[in-house]
Amino acid sequence: MRMTGIDISKLPAQEAYKILLGAVAPRPIAWVSTISATGITNLAPFSFFNGICSNPPAVLFCPSNPVDREVKDTLRNVRETRQFVVNIVNESNVEKANLTSATYPFGVSEFEEVGLTPLESVVVRPPRVAESPIHLECELMQIVEVGEPAPGSGNVVIGRVVYAHVAEEAWNGERHHIDIGKIKQVSRLAGNNYAPVREVLSLKRPG
Repeated sequence: MRMTGIDISKLPAQEAYKILLGAVAPRPIAWVSTISATGITNLAPFSFFNGICSNPPAVLFCPSNPVDREVKDTLRNVRETRQFVVNIVNESNVEKANLTSATYPFGVSEFEEVGLTPLESVVVRPPRVAESPIHLECELMQIVEVGEPAPGSGNVVIGRVVYAHVAEEAWNGERHHIDIGKIKQVSRLAGNNYAPVREVLSLKRPG
């Protein structure tokens, strides 16, 4: 195939961002619930998200530094309380997850604004989202700042998973296996686009 070369170092940050979103796709979505030091809940989706390792079980998500304010509420809360919950986005809740991406004033709870049900967590303070089929309760391990503090630079938030909740219909306790066909996760693409996980390609690993 013929390729087009792009010198990303010469592009404005917003143009480089578009290339990343188109190239790194689909991306799983972390619907992160947090709580402030004063007890105000917050909920926001992040598509720069993934698992890291199993020993210890750890995940990461990456809140960028916004243009319109000093820091995102999620990052502020994680710094204050050192805890968060990753809730998984699926076909039944993706529209409400999208609504929680709006910029609300600090101190406004997206749970209340969007009409979602908070559930008490077992280990951490932030609540879980009842409408999500999987919840990962996490304690902060590390925050890595990427780039100079400026709009478009980022933060890698690394958390240890200390407790998990899985919808009963999708959980096989004997095999410790989650049936993603019953979870019906949704991934993020560029622009306004999302992609449901409906077709699976299976390839046997080489010996």
